[in-house]
Amino acid sequence: MRTKLTVTAIVAFALFATIAANPRAQRTTAPSTTLPAAADATARIVSSAQAVLATLDAAGKAKVQFPFEGPQKTRWSNLPSPMFERRGLRMGDLTAAQKAAVMNLLAAALSKEGYQKVIEIMRGDEVLRTTGGGRGGRGGPGAGPAFGEAEYYLAFLGTPSATAPWMLQFGGHHLAINLTLAGSRATMAPSLPAAQPASYTFEGRTVRPLGRENDKAFALVNALDATQKRQAILTHTVSDLVLGPGQDGRTIQPEGIRVSSLSSAQQTMLLDIAREWAGIMTDSFGEPRMAEIRSRLADTWFAWSGPTTNGSAAYFRIQGPTLVIEYAPQGSVDHIHTIYRDPTNDYGAKFARP
Repeated sequence: MRTKLTVTAIVAFALFATIAANPRAQRTTAPSTTLPAAADATARIVSSAQAVLATLDAAGKAKVQFPFEGPQKTRWSNLPSPMFERRGLRMGDLTAAQKAAVMNLLAAALSKEGYQKVIEIMRGDEVLRTTGGGRGGRGGPGAGPAFGEAEYYLAFLGTPSATAPWMLQFGGHHLAINLTLAGSRATMAPSLPAAQPASYTFEGRTVRPLGRENDKAFALVNALDATQKRQAILTHTVSDLVLGPGQDGRTIQPEGIRVSSLSSAQQTMLLDIAREWAGIMTDSFGEPRMAEIRSRLADTWFAWSGPTTNGSAAYFRIQGPTLVIEYAPQGSVDHIHTIYRDPTNDYGAKFARP
């Protein structure tokens, strides 16, 4: 599906485009030796979170703030509101200044590429709203799905702190970012970046929020030789996320081909796929996370289900001791769900002890 955004929708996203041009949001990936210290990255995120709080009155602060331990932690989904009840600050209820503060916070918390991915997922949801996919209103009990960039929510679990554990939670239809921080440590597991439509037109160009993920995976599976393909391609069909929303703590057995059986070039291709998820965090956290994934590569697996011709709907999974990535088309190449988890550190289990 390739759809032209209306003039109204373009105007609605002018604020996002302005913020995306912010030099902070446009930083490029630097070599690990020149990356700002992780503690400094946390301090910048905390400062940006405090700037959001400074724009809010008492009622707004009450909406955005939750206990670090509580039901809000697992309150995320791919479903639209009000089919799934989200809590926090709703973007559609904020002033222009408050929205700008939230987007600046996301720019501080995410890498340049990760920030752009989030913007493109939200723009896709606006396309869905303006083309009749949803009402875009708030509705009440029993109301139909509400799509659009107004239907995304921000929440803080715990008080934003440069030392104590807390979580930045941002999401809506087809997006759930769960960033847990504690001083120099951070994890974005579990998170769910998805897309519908998976391809649309914005300002005269084709946008594919998860296009790199798709293309890199098809390139890898087609770089396998016949023997490797027989191992990687599953004999049974997988058509949806196995470890998606509501599956916290569940474990599954690795399937497919062990990455130690891949050539050096093929292993590099797989790491490049994994970076599309692990690299959503700001580089100061994303690069150490990639180093961790790289260190466990011999115990990582790659599995495929479906056709191997790019443009087809195919499922794939990358699974290692500290990593699960799933990519699952929902019956169409234009509707994609993905999940990113760390079985050992979802919600900061290794370090988030308030």
